[in-house]
Amino acid sequence: MPKIVSKRLFSENVAELVVHAPLIARSRRAGHFVIVRVDEHSERMPLTISSADIDQGTITLVVQRIGVSSAKLMALEAGDELHNVVGPLGKATNIQAFGTVVCACGGVGAAPMLPIAQALKQAGNRVITVLAARTAELIILQEQLAAVSDELIIMTDDGSMGQKGLVTMGVEQVIQREHVDKCITIGPAIMMKFVALTTLKYAIPTEASLNTIMVDGTGMCGACRVTVAGKTKFVCVDGPEFDAHAVDFDEMLARLRQYKTEESLAYEAYLNRDTTSNLPEQPTAPTESISLIQVSPFEGKAKDRVAIPRVKMPELSPEERIQSIYKEVNLGLTAQQAITEAHRCLDCKNPTCVQGCPVNINIPGFIKQLELGNVLAAAEVIQQSSTLPAVCGRVCPQEKQCEAQCIHLKMGHEPVAIGYLERFVADHAYGLSSVTSLPSAPLTSTNRTKIAVVGSGPAGLAFAGDMAKYGYQVTVFEALHEIGGVLKYGIPEFRLPNAVVDREIEGLRRLGVQFQCDTIIGKTLSISDLQQQGFAGIFVGSGAGLPRFMGIPGENLNAVLSCNEYLTRVNLMGASQAINDTPLLSAKNVMVVGGGNTAMDAVRTAKRLGAQRAMIVYRRSEDEMPARVEEVRHAKEEGIEFLTLHNPISYHADEQGRVSEALLQVMTLGEPDESGRRAPVELPGQTITIPVDLVIVSVGVSPNPLIPSAVAELEITKKGTILVNDHMQSSIPMLFAGGDIVRGGATVILAMSDGRKAAKSMHEYLSK
Repeated sequence: MPKIVSKRLFSENVAELVVHAPLIARSRRAGHFVIVRVDEHSERMPLTISSADIDQGTITLVVQRIGVSSAKLMALEAGDELHNVVGPLGKATNIQAFGTVVCACGGVGAAPMLPIAQALKQAGNRVITVLAARTAELIILQEQLAAVSDELIIMTDDGSMGQKGLVTMGVEQVIQREHVDKCITIGPAIMMKFVALTTLKYAIPTEASLNTIMVDGTGMCGACRVTVAGKTKFVCVDGPEFDAHAVDFDEMLARLRQYKTEESLAYEAYLNRDTTSNLPEQPTAPTESISLIQVSPFEGKAKDRVAIPRVKMPELSPEERIQSIYKEVNLGLTAQQAITEAHRCLDCKNPTCVQGCPVNINIPGFIKQLELGNVLAAAEVIQQSSTLPAVCGRVCPQEKQCEAQCIHLKMGHEPVAIGYLERFVADHAYGLSSVTSLPSAPLTSTNRTKIAVVGSGPAGLAFAGDMAKYGYQVTVFEALHEIGGVLKYGIPEFRLPNAVVDREIEGLRRLGVQFQCDTIIGKTLSISDLQQQGFAGIFVGSGAGLPRFMGIPGENLNAVLSCNEYLTRVNLMGASQAINDTPLLSAKNVMVVGGGNTAMDAVRTAKRLGAQRAMIVYRRSEDEMPARVEEVRHAKEEGIEFLTLHNPISYHADEQGRVSEALLQVMTLGEPDESGRRAPVELPGQTITIPVDLVIVSVGVSPNPLIPSAVAELEITKKGTILVNDHMQSSIPMLFAGGDIVRGGATVILAMSDGRKAAKSMHEYLSK
């Protein structure tokens, strides 16, 4: 963990921390920031790097006590460790020889301004810094700023230091006496707004470094979005610096107040040390072991197998499951159920089910072993093709893939429950019953060539597993503080428990795969850095986390969230637990826009967190809905309303600026579009208005821009995805890619398929 080397108090509520973070120190530039977590319960806090010492391997941060997590950080001393520090993040400041530059900063904005002023001075600019605060006690870093400025002007509201007045007075004073080529402003949002209004009068180009709310900070959640020149931008990847004259500061100021009530209550509870919480329940393990079942060979004929009815998955009752976000809905088959269902498999000579599986699991092979009671043997068969069987058995759309190709369907019967059986085998083999562990696959090579994997989602994990089996020394680099990618932040535990994901990851560790969190390839380490460290091949599975929005009026109101932000707050950050610092908006009327699995995850989560009315709004009919049939059924059982053939066209706010109403356009279906689904068509003049106090937008995602933007020679498609050939190889021969960063959006199993294909191709490439 990163250690605090030294601490200096500027005031009761502002401190400077020097933190040991050598990789960040080496790669940081002026304008960059980091994300910090104090402990396992803290928020992900953005803090700008005020300076760095490459020789000492340290970065300097300035923190202001505002809420719970910042209070925790302020309480630490030299020698204490931070739980996580990740960076550098954001785009570096554009440093050029502009001429005369005014650097206008207020309060703790002096910290991020310091490296910018220094870089501007080194580039040959005349630097005039205007440093402002309410009182003299809140003025910080004046000596350091004076040293890198041609002139330092200090302004205080009460005149206790420097001149009496606001920062704008100091800026305008400079403008009126000499020519100014550029202005950069950093500080409270209201201060930056008025600096921008001041410089606009004189037509002086002005950049503002924005301090928005963030959750992940890596371009995934959309919490930091702002409107710039009428377009939605994301501060963490598009900024933090923008044309100050184009920023909608009023909107930004409103969004900064979004969690004010929740944060105030949390801070009060923290001061009173009221930390009672609803800790998550542990996943329930199967109570019956297959070893306790007497298995006898099935002696019936094919017609007898066909006559066996398909097994029904045991489930929690809707009444029980909506009480908890942690209780898994599907309970798993009993041993007897699994054996009986295995009897249904006809062991076809031409198993079309295998063709329907994106990773080509030998489905009849593992089912036959299960039928004989050989769970470990069945697991070994699956493991030859799949790295994440317990995951895939839960979340893969088997009804559209392997089960859709089952011979039973052609015979007028329900398909074999392949997904249920895969889950059963994986769960029992990994130790939920009498079996303690899944055996590690033998290494097929001992060359120990180093391979880097970017991202620990399903594509990266599948690739890592296969490359480890080939004998390579594999390291997975993850930007977040948890391994698992979308499996952790995107899918709720009532559908995929974290404990299940962790067991799958532990299986990879037994294969020799190493994992490194809090490392952003393209930021913390470059592709060149990896090459210099001896990595012979790189696989990019960084996903498609950048949320899309519809671009309709009111979409940036408070309580209008991306689905990624909502699920990340709940799933990754545990925002629904009082013990954790990340805030979550409570709501009675929740509307989720979209019809995919992610939309179902969000609306079902909202119902479990207390929504009285939880709705899906989808512009097509239910027949066109891409979500799994099972997820739709579960949602309906749980009381979710479905407003199909409706589409939001605007949102309206209450007097506090929070969304209160959604205006929906009534739709009908026209001719099929390019996707083959019937296109939604507006019914002119037919709209409805519904009350809402939380809107969750789930209309798709875009590729994460970090890798594409960091590697200039990498060929990118118009959609921002990495261009690869049929072997998953990019324009850089040693770099392969797969999953959402290539597809733009895909299922877990399709991402895994890409990872496996890339591993085979890279192995062949490196073996030449």
